[in-house]
Amino acid sequence: MEHIFDFSIVTKWFDELLRVTLGLNSFWTILIECVLVGLLILTAYAVIAMVLIFMERKVCAYFQCRIGPVRVGPWGLLQVVADVLKMLIKEIFFVDKADKLLYAIAPFLVIIGSVGAFCFLPWNRGAEILDFNVGIFLLTAISSIGVVGIFLAGWASNNKYSVVSAMRAAVQMISYEMSLCLCLITAVILTGTMQVSGIVESQAGPWGWLIVRGHIPAIIAFVVFIIAGNAEANRGPFDMAEAESELTAGHHTEYSGMGFGYFYLAEFLNMFIIAGIAAMVFLGGWAPVQIGVEGFDTVMQYIPGIVWFMGKAFFIVWLMMWIKWTFPRLRIDQILKLEWKYLMPLALLNLVLMTVVVAFGLHW
Repeated sequence: MEHIFDFSIVTKWFDELLRVTLGLNSFWTILIECVLVGLLILTAYAVIAMVLIFMERKVCAYFQCRIGPVRVGPWGLLQVVADVLKMLIKEIFFVDKADKLLYAIAPFLVIIGSVGAFCFLPWNRGAEILDFNVGIFLLTAISSIGVVGIFLAGWASNNKYSVVSAMRAAVQMISYEMSLCLCLITAVILTGTMQVSGIVESQAGPWGWLIVRGHIPAIIAFVVFIIAGNAEANRGPFDMAEAESELTAGHHTEYSGMGFGYFYLAEFLNMFIIAGIAAMVFLGGWAPVQIGVEGFDTVMQYIPGIVWFMGKAFFIVWLMMWIKWTFPRLRIDQILKLEWKYLMPLALLNLVLMTVVVAFGLHW
């Protein structure tokens, strides 16, 4: 029953279909599989981004006592589609005195870092796209590429507002990566593995979610992770790098068309990636709720793992949107003070506390 929705059954069947039934050699089999996985990733990336944009507008509207988009399509569902079509056909222009090479490369670096991190999310049992034994380490390393893209975008635009925004974004993201990594290390100490599938598998039993098993240290790590994740994704109240009243559109002020679209997509998907990592590490990923009662546990296992994962991830996304539309924007000095004077020391102490908990077997 535990393996009823194991996606590896499908992948093994497809691999045998290519190798045995169609008689393809290893090169063509791997090439076809990689192309299909790539198309699936890009499709999921685009669809989730459109859902998040619509969700952001509706959540924002409810917090401000409005109703959000309603005119384009039923219940405004086609508003995002119309915006995407508009962005696709907008003219792409280049700034005369910009660094042409770096200006052109920056959006691709941002989207590469975002898509690369997106591939580590555990969608279902057997559906982990990138699943290395040092997965958490690679995840943090690949996601850091986006910082380079943001800094290059501001620097290459030859615009004083973009440069200031890029410097703010870079120092903020590099700073808050410290707390994010410390929270992930805290979870690694409890689970004993850096492999994505291993972290999720370790939470599959009754009361197995890390936020329950690790009790106080895990709860502290989860709260710090959500706060630092908001800052890492440049979400409010940590969106000083895009303060419209000071810096117009921030580091992507001089971008248009799909150049701007890449930054826009990456910002929303980075929010989903942070939520997905939090769901994976602290809330069990695709693992269902298990409380040790046979009937209840059996019913929960009938729900596919991807439903559990998406539900947890979108709950955290909603939580991050709630934070954005509730708290006022912080100044850049307040943002850095929060990280270096409070969050990082707290995360370090919590790491030591989790080590003691694991060493003396105080976790559940």
